[in-house]
Order: sequence, then structure tokens, then C-alpha cells
Amino acid sequence: MSLFKARDWWSAALGEGEEFDQGCLCVGDVDNSGTGHDKVVVGSYMGMLRIFSPHGDIKPSEGGPAEALLLEVQLQNAIVQVEVGKFVSCSELLHLAVLHPRKCSIFSVSSTAGNVEHGDQYQLKLVYEHNLKRTVCNMTYGPFGGVTGHHSLCIQSMDGMLMFFEQDSYTFGRFLPGFLLPGPLAYNPRTDSFLTVSSARQLESYKYETLAVAAEAESRQDPDPPLKTGGKRLAPDWTFVLGEQALDLCVPSFSHTTSSIFVLGERNLYCLRDNSHIRFMKKLEFNPSCFLPFASVTDGTTNLLLGNHTNMLLVYQDVTLKWAAQLPFVPVAVRLANFLEIKGVVVSLSADGHLLCSYMGTDPSFFSTPKVDAREADYEQVDAEMKKLQRFIREASRTQDVLPKADAEEDLILSVTVSSSMDSPSNALIQDIDGVSVPSVTIQVKVKARCVVQSSKLTVAIQPPLAVTQEQFVLQPMAVGSSTVVAFSAFLNGRYPAADLTGDVTVSYSSPTGVPKVLQAAFCLPLALLCVPASPAKSTKFKITVDTNQPPVDLHAMFPEFVVKSEDKDGNSLAFQFLSGDKVTVLASRTSQRYRIQSDRFEDMWMVVKELVLRFDRHFSKLGVKDFKKSFSGPLPLQEYFLSVDQHFQLRVSAQQYQDLLSERAVQFRAIQRRLLTRFKDKTPAPLQNLDTLLDATYSQVMALAEAAEQNRALLEEAFVRLRGATHLLVLLLSLSHGLTAEQTGILEATLLPLLQDTPQLVRSLQVNAVQCQESVLSVNTSQESHRQE
Repeated sequence: MSLFKARDWWSAALGEGEEFDQGCLCVGDVDNSGTGHDKVVVGSYMGMLRIFSPHGDIKPSEGGPAEALLLEVQLQNAIVQVEVGKFVSCSELLHLAVLHPRKCSIFSVSSTAGNVEHGDQYQLKLVYEHNLKRTVCNMTYGPFGGVTGHHSLCIQSMDGMLMFFEQDSYTFGRFLPGFLLPGPLAYNPRTDSFLTVSSARQLESYKYETLAVAAEAESRQDPDPPLKTGGKRLAPDWTFVLGEQALDLCVPSFSHTTSSIFVLGERNLYCLRDNSHIRFMKKLEFNPSCFLPFASVTDGTTNLLLGNHTNMLLVYQDVTLKWAAQLPFVPVAVRLANFLEIKGVVVSLSADGHLLCSYMGTDPSFFSTPKVDAREADYEQVDAEMKKLQRFIREASRTQDVLPKADAEEDLILSVTVSSSMDSPSNALIQDIDGVSVPSVTIQVKVKARCVVQSSKLTVAIQPPLAVTQEQFVLQPMAVGSSTVVAFSAFLNGRYPAADLTGDVTVSYSSPTGVPKVLQAAFCLPLALLCVPASPAKSTKFKITVDTNQPPVDLHAMFPEFVVKSEDKDGNSLAFQFLSGDKVTVLASRTSQRYRIQSDRFEDMWMVVKELVLRFDRHFSKLGVKDFKKSFSGPLPLQEYFLSVDQHFQLRVSAQQYQDLLSERAVQFRAIQRRLLTRFKDKTPAPLQNLDTLLDATYSQVMALAEAAEQNRALLEEAFVRLRGATHLLVLLLSLSHGLTAEQTGILEATLLPLLQDTPQLVRSLQVNAVQCQESVLSVNTSQESHRQE
């Protein structure tokens, strides 16, 4: 048993799969029992609100945490923060404030004496609530403006607005200047001011009076209010530079003699006075998770509970460590509570819902060391055992490869070959696009076995709109030294260019020992699958210039498969006509080492720019040029890139709207169907009252919505591929502009391109709704026909 360990007084596990944070825990006499004993209030991001009254004398066999649970309510929205205070006017009772993402509710908790052995009954009653127009982050409360007898609320939104509420009425709202991301928020009753940490990593203080007389603002779009609106421009009363992001902020109110403001940073703990002068600072050697200042028995000092990510709960007196206790989890919130049996209980909460009430100290140990028989040591036996152990150590140190070697050679050899010429005739599913025939290229995969392979499966993966004639192959059993050749064709299967010409071939098989293994090889398709040679365009919408440090090269020699008979015999211009109809032109400067790529569509330039850069590298590498450099010095085309992002986003929004409309029409269709079937089954015929007409109209709406959603899905797939191409092009221009290495470029691509495919869950719902509606119409038509015959 460890001495430095938090002693478990009472604990509970709150649900499964729920998440909690530092604002989800508070303590207080929320039911106004009058005894002064605290209750523990816990809210989760799943909307579950629980109130506990822990008792240390409860045994696990007598109910455990369920016996201490006073109330458990499932709310409709996620719970961001819970607080206990005097939030109702003309009442000295404590009430519970529950902050949701778009709502703040004030509840009263009351108990009714029970007449049976089950005990008292607790009820949660809504007093009032505020519906918010902005998504909130956190809140604080206190006697704003020096009022007495009740508390006011201040809620901070995600866009930097402080919303003030006095009981059930909204007072005013102010936007914080220079806001980027929300930080912790606290109220200082000694100076009647609000404290927060801005994105500039500095502590800011705003007086309530300053906020009240500042200029009224309802939008962040205009940081400088016009002169006619009146009011002063909001500015902090004082600031203190922290140099790091703050995790939490607290203003202790237990002592009015010592004015302290505590700020918990990522690596430091700060203590400041009310006038921004620093009292002390503690550099932390660990990653903190939460903290709580509390009263000290020594005048002029403050005690502090500090939790960290090593499951430790530390007790400091100012900067001196007084005690350390081990917790079974990483605490995200910690509070002090007074219960019936014990005072000063440490209440801690983990992110996965482990609630623990503990105390710090020692427990008496009743273990007594058993007596051992005293006997003399046999030195000859000890010496022989020592020599034996030393011999084992020497043999182990001389023996190499203690672990079994990994297979130096694979059981299969996989090689992929892409044909250098296009297929004749083409195997593409779409024979022509706008009068231009769609080509295809043959890919051969050779699999050679080095051992006996009984069952193996070959899978081909390629990015849309590219497709292959066959994606999966089941290979025959292979003996040692035998080989199998698989051939298939790749082609363009859409009316828009692809963003990636690479593909993967994966072979899954079982080794002779029964171990499943996977072997993978990559291949790259030629650019000729997407475009054909054309005449250069003189005027285009988008242009990109790539600079090199070598003399200009002949573009016809770089792209021999795209050379056509034209007047340009010097190889200074080349044009690529994509099968989808857009054209990309490459122009080489005659006097400098510059190359211009231009097109009427921004994302279509990606494949040509990529191919141009790759062929430059290969060309100068063959010539033995080691200092070849390429760069991009122009402004980044962010506006063009954002247009692709906006188009993709709008299509995703439309997909969600179609799904919602389909759900509504499906519910309406099933309701009409039930009423019709009820009338058809009735023994006494009754008029249909145009229900059949309404059913046909609803069915037509469902089918029209399904067709529109299917068209939107096709447009979304195209927009996603075009967005991938635009992102690839932006990453390439960034790497050329800043001279990034291949590793740095890979990190940038992994950051901006986390997904390889867009997977909205719309197609399945469309198919299910359409099939259900079609079956329902057939059944209703049959019933209607029999009803008319009767």
C-alpha cells in the first residue's frame, strides 16, 4: 500500500461512452436542505444530469453509488457547464444553472418526503431559460455591479461575445476586442471585473462598468463602431502577458485580505494581484489538467490542488509542495465538498466519467511481518548458485538474434507493368466524350511464388473517376517457382478529369504456416488517359509561373506523346486538351527560365503542373545536374482555391437538405398509406376523401427528390475530385514557394488531405426510401382496385 495515494471514500462510474470536462462538475447545497451539506452535481456531453449525496458508510452490497444518487435526468442537449447560485430574483434559495450549446436553463431542485422505505423523492423543475443565438463556450456568475442578494450570469460565446443576464432578463452583450478563440472566464467580485485569457496569450481584465457603457455591438464584422451609435470603444483595463495558453482561471473569494488571481498555464502557474502585479510564479515539470485554490490555515498564503496527466493530485502552499496523492485516473475537474460524515472531501472527475470522493492521509496497516527461522548460510551452495547464474548470463550475452528473424524475403514477388501505348480498340465504358474517343491502357500484374501458396486474392484500387475493367481476381494455387500474370485495363469513367493517376495492387494470401499476409505494389497511369494534344490557347482565366535555374528546355522533347503538327517548331508552347473539354497550355519563355501554365479552370492545371515538375526532375537528373532548383514566386491563388471549397461545401449542404426532405416525405407517405389501408380494410365502404390523390402526389415528390439527390450526389463526387486536385496544386505551389523537402511536403499533404474519398450516407437512404415508396404504391393501388370492385 502506497503512502502517497488518495484514499477512496466514495466513488461511482457514470454511464458508458459519456464524456466530461472541467465545467461538468460543481458542488453545493443545491436542494436547500439547510444542513449545509454539499451535493455533487455532474453533467455530461450526452445531456445526462446527475445529483449525488455521497455517504461513506454505504457498502457495495447495499447499493453503492445507486444509493447515493438523488436525481438522474436526461436533458435534450449536451451539458457544457453546471453552476449552483442565487439565480432567481426575490429568492435567497440556491438554484442550478445548466449551460447548453444554445441555451441556458435555471432549475430548482426540491425534495418530497417519502412515506415508504425508498426515502425522499427529488424533483427537477425548470424555473426559466434563455435561448441563445450563438454557440457558447463557458460562463461565470456573481454579484455584477455590486448588487446583493442574487447572482447574475455572464456567458461567453464561441465568437467572442459576452452576454449578460440578470435573472430571467437579458441585459446586454459586448464583443471582446481582437478575439480569435475563447479562453477561460472568471469574475472578480473585489474589483467587479471580468478576467479572460485571449488568443494573444495574455490575461485581460474588463470592469463591469466599462462593459456596460461600451458601444453596443451585435456583429463582429465591424470592429470600429460608427460615431453615431454612442458609447466608448471597448478596451481592457489592464493586461498581463502570459506567453502560453491558459487551461483554467480562478479568483478565490474565501479571503478578502489577500487579493489573488490564479492562472493555470500549460507549463506554469501564475498568481497575480488585482492590479496585475505578479505575486509569484511556479514553473511546472508536468502537464497539468485542472486546479483549485482553497483556504489556508496560514495567513497570507493560499493552498492549491493541482491535477496532472500522470494521475497525480498535488497540494501546494503558494509555491511549496506539501503533499502528493496518486489518483486512479487523470482528473479534468476537482472540487472540495463538506458532507455529513467528513469535511474537506476532494471530489475529482475524469474525462470518461469516473467520479471519486477521496481524502489525503494514511491508513493504519494491520500487517505484521512473520517471523523467519534464523539459520546459517551455506556459502558453498551460494557460491555454486552464483557461478551457475554467471554462466547463464555469459551464454545469453554471446547468443545473438534472441528474437526470431523476420522473413528477409517475401513468399511472393509482385511486379506491375503499365503498357507504354494505348489499347486498340479501347476498353473504356464511355466510348467518347464530346466527340473525342476515350482511351484505355493495359496493366499487367505478375505474381511469382517462392513457396507453396494455396489461396490468394488480388485487388486493384484506383481513384475515381478512373476505373478498371476488373477490380478483384482470385488466383489459382501456385507451386514453388510458378508465376501468374493478370491483365486489366484502366480508363476514364467520368466527364471530369482525375486528381490522382496512381493506383495500388494488393495481394492477400496465407503463408505455409497459416499466417495471413498482405503484399502491395503501386503503379502510375500515363497522362494520355486524361487528355489529348491540342493547339495552345492565347487568353485564359488562371495562370501559374514556375521558375528554374537552368536554361529552358524543348517542351516537345519533354512531352513527345503530345506533340502535334503546328507552327511552333521551337518547342516553346504545348497544349493539353482534357477529355472533359477544358484546355491547359504550357508556355516556355525564350529569354528566361520561366514556364507558364494557364487554363480556364484552376484545378485542371494540377495534373499538368505535377507532370511538368516530375519530367523536369528526371530530365536534369539524366543530364547530371545536381543543383537543379525550381520555385514559384507569384502570389498563392487562395481565392481560386476557396471557390472550390465553397462549391464542395454547398453541395454537401444540399445533400443534407435532400436527406431531410426525403425523411419528411417518407413519414408523410407512410401516414397516408396507413389511413388508406385502414379505409380499405373497413367492412363498410367509406369515401377516400382524395387520400389516393395525396398519395400519388407524395410519391411523385419522393421520386423527384430522389432523382435530384442522385444528381447532387454525382455533382458532389465531381466537386470532391476537383477539390482534391486544387488542394494538391496548392500544396505543390507552397512547396515550390518555400523550398520544402519531400518529407515536409508529405506532412503538409497529410494535413490538408486527410481523406481519400467522400462518403456521404445519402445513397442508401435514397434507395431504401424509393423502394419502400414503390412497394407501398403497388399495394395501395391493388387495394384501391379491389375496393372499387366491391
